[in-house]
Amino acid sequence: MIVRERFRGLFQKYLLVLFMAVAIPLAINGIVEAWFGYRDQRARLDQLLGVQATSAAAEIHDFIYGITNQLGWLVQVPWSDEPDERRRTEALRLFRQAPAIVSLALLDNRGLERLYVSRIGLNRIESRTDRSADPAVIGARSGQVWFSDVSYHRGSEPRLTVAVVGNRPSVGVVIAEVNLKLIWDVISAIKVGKTGFAFVLDRPGRLIAHPDISLVLRGAEEATSKPFRAIRDAIGPAGSGFATSRDVHGHEVAAVAAPVAGPDWTVVVEQPLAEAYAPIYAVLWRTVALLAGGTILAALLAYALAHRMTEPIRVLEEGTERIGAGSFDHRISIETGDEFQRLANSFNKMAAELALGQEHQERIAKLKRFLAPQVADLVDRAGDDSVLDGRRAEVVVIFCDLRGFTAFSAALAPEEVMNVLSEYYEVLGKAITQFEATLISFSGDGLMVLVNAPVPVEEPALRAVDLAVEMQKSVQRLIAGWRSRGYQVGFGIGLASGAATVGRIGYASRFDYTAIGSVVNLAARLCASAADREILIDSEVAECVRGKRFLVELGDRQIKGFDEAIPVFGISFDTPIADGKLRRPG
Repeated sequence: MIVRERFRGLFQKYLLVLFMAVAIPLAINGIVEAWFGYRDQRARLDQLLGVQATSAAAEIHDFIYGITNQLGWLVQVPWSDEPDERRRTEALRLFRQAPAIVSLALLDNRGLERLYVSRIGLNRIESRTDRSADPAVIGARSGQVWFSDVSYHRGSEPRLTVAVVGNRPSVGVVIAEVNLKLIWDVISAIKVGKTGFAFVLDRPGRLIAHPDISLVLRGAEEATSKPFRAIRDAIGPAGSGFATSRDVHGHEVAAVAAPVAGPDWTVVVEQPLAEAYAPIYAVLWRTVALLAGGTILAALLAYALAHRMTEPIRVLEEGTERIGAGSFDHRISIETGDEFQRLANSFNKMAAELALGQEHQERIAKLKRFLAPQVADLVDRAGDDSVLDGRRAEVVVIFCDLRGFTAFSAALAPEEVMNVLSEYYEVLGKAITQFEATLISFSGDGLMVLVNAPVPVEEPALRAVDLAVEMQKSVQRLIAGWRSRGYQVGFGIGLASGAATVGRIGYASRFDYTAIGSVVNLAARLCASAADREILIDSEVAECVRGKRFLVELGDRQIKGFDEAIPVFGISFDTPIADGKLRRPG
């Protein structure tokens, strides 16, 4: 229907063609010019903002590490038990050299405070307070230099705690509190264009430096830091290029970030997008003017043209609508000897292929409704269902079910029982699919699985044992959760190997693929004999996996339906591959 509205006649077609012939070159020229201009401007902007951010990050890094280097001179000499006046003199000298340091604490190698000097508080000498558990001490000893998260003195003045440990354990630790307001000198000097500027955020995203110092003094407030944190988050990892976001006033800005190593801060440089892209906007306005003139010219030239070709378009339109609606037997008949005829032939070929594909999908979907997926795929690859005819094959049969399920299901609501069964079948289905076994049937809490038919596999007994182990592990994890809810159930598995008749069985409208023979009965009886957490196997399976999996010899057992007792073995699913020796329990 949409095609009819667009192409009601040749007038519209030629109008569009001529319009495109004139307008597209103009549009391409304008778009290319705008694109290259945008790319160049973006590269220049990225480079400019990146250089500013990197430079500011380097200066802040030098500021911080200049302090740490100075602190390092205080932890060069081992401590003694006597008071050390010389260290107090050196600490006061450091106060004069580094005005950003607010306070200093010197700790000996045992973590005892030997000296504390402060610009705003009382000094302490030889207080010997044990600060070995202080996070600063622990962090410095693990990494030599430790930086705290930024704190705000009285909720406004940003401060950083720095701890430095000496090269030898005996020289102790120095802890300094640094006033970060001095970073303002670095940040306020950065100007990008007319109104661009920089700011610094700590790791949680709080503002610690900004040209407007009043914002920094409110940096502990979430409302103040949130817009700046949004800009940093929009950029992503520092160094990944600039991104666009909105500033505190809601204006779009271009921003670049650079990391400050050590304290894990981020320097962000931003510039209003309108200012950054002003040259691009001028180019776009010129392009729009050219496109408008070209559009008017194309419309005037195309208005005079219209003729013919409507019938092939109409036939194609109707044909494609019918094919799209599912009428794959419909054929489009166009005899023009040109591209329209070739197009019609292509549509006809596509319709024929779609019909075959639909028939194939319906056939496979029908098979998968009553056959295991790999059985249906085998029929599909063979091209007919003769592969499902009855035949003799060496197979491994697996039976499994839940112990105590009857009493469990009788005591609970049907909805709860169905929820448990859904979880149960989900994990078993994954294991069966993983080991490419064939699910023959399931009833209630029991499953019958076939290995080596209809699709042959290598070492079927070993694969069947590994499948049983995976099933037991998966269901036991479920049982642990069920028992925490008060459900008392268990899970047992039986395996048997031998010859069986395999093939389809059923009636005209419904078939199942199954196995018949004493090996099936034996596997079912072994499953019935298995207790919770047990995997019982017959002697043939045991012989095939001997030396490859850990076996437990359980002796001869009288199995219902068998005249004589048969040897039974167990598989320990909690034990890795053993040396292949059989052992008796206990």
